[in-house]
Amino acid sequence: MSFDTLGLLPELLRAVREQGYENPTPIQEQAIPLVLAGRDLMGRAQTGTGKTAGFTLPLLQMLAPSANTSASPARHPIRALILTPTRELALQVEESVRTYGKYIPLRSTTIFGGVNINPQTKALRAGVEIVVATPGRLLDHHQQGNLNFSHLDVLILDEADRMLDMGFIRDIQKILNLLPAKRQTLLFSATFTDEIKQLASKFLKDPATVQITPTNTAAELVRQVVHPVDRERKRALLAHLIQSRNLSQVLVFTRTKHGANRLSEQLDKDGINSMAIHGNKSQPQRIKALEDFKNGNVRVLVATDIAARGLDIDMLPHVVNFELPQVAEDYIHRIGRTGRAGAEGEALSLVCVDEHRLLKDIEKLLRKDLPKDVIQGYAPDPSIPAEPIQTGRQGGGGGGGRGHGPARGPRPGGAPARSGGGRPSARPGARGK
Repeated sequence: MSFDTLGLLPELLRAVREQGYENPTPIQEQAIPLVLAGRDLMGRAQTGTGKTAGFTLPLLQMLAPSANTSASPARHPIRALILTPTRELALQVEESVRTYGKYIPLRSTTIFGGVNINPQTKALRAGVEIVVATPGRLLDHHQQGNLNFSHLDVLILDEADRMLDMGFIRDIQKILNLLPAKRQTLLFSATFTDEIKQLASKFLKDPATVQITPTNTAAELVRQVVHPVDRERKRALLAHLIQSRNLSQVLVFTRTKHGANRLSEQLDKDGINSMAIHGNKSQPQRIKALEDFKNGNVRVLVATDIAARGLDIDMLPHVVNFELPQVAEDYIHRIGRTGRAGAEGEALSLVCVDEHRLLKDIEKLLRKDLPKDVIQGYAPDPSIPAEPIQTGRQGGGGGGGRGHGPARGPRPGGAPARSGGGRPSARPGARGK
């Protein structure tokens, strides 16, 4: 099947061809006709499946104006709202809107925290049809009277599972109460948990369902390997792997912001050019780090889960779990950064004795044991006891087990300290990061 068979406007087909695409991905092939037919939709697809184009292309077609357009804000009411968990994802979704909407006269803008609100206010007052936003900053603009949703036609929740994990459910419910009841709603998620299904049942009407990947399975093209190692030797092993194998463009995950900073500094001392990206970095810092990583000026990007959510890096060859995530599903999201668009990828996990339980949870989710490869000279010492894994709120971070805050427990998803996309409890300046 080609894009020509999906009933898209010539202007959209032209933009798609200019991006070098001829055939739609499975999510695009299935979702686009349903969205164009006006159906509410639940779409399950992981990153790298083309889901963003799967909703931006039909959205642009449905909102495409007639020849009689006006530059006045009154003729440019907000007609579509796309909610994302992080500012990085908001920027990338809006870039997709601009890319595919190149030949369609529609206005769009992004709204997220951590940056000056005034340019966003100016853009909203000038008039836009499409708003891509994180929940917290969107509510800020509503409180300031900068938003009018009376003409809204379409609501899209992208990466809804991550928004729930980050504790945005109350913000989402507040936003839903601001929107017209008569609208088309699309929800996209990497997983269809009971919580996602419950949320969808409240505001989707007779939705069609598109499921592209089996529940909680990793990308088939990703080679996954576990390297057992002592917690205090993880950094040395990481440096050894990068240098001995001459790895480049390596995305490394830590659990904490402090841990990301510390690891990046240590790698620099090892002669490996690296940068950290997390919620405490300013937006310009995060954009520059990502750009330097993409163009090869930075060899290693050390990231927290929230900061890396939505990162769109073509042909990323290597992902390293310097520390395993607290929640097994996050492992799926992490390794989904590589093995995209048909390219092979590699996911390495440096696992110490503290993380054996987390590894078992991941293997249970994957329904298979991951291969173990002990690197010569880095075999773990069996006499070292396990220590509680901590999350970083008490000032530790990055070493693999010691000194990272409260001990392992249930996912901090009910009301986590947020560094991404929304409204934290009482921490100024952290909204929408």
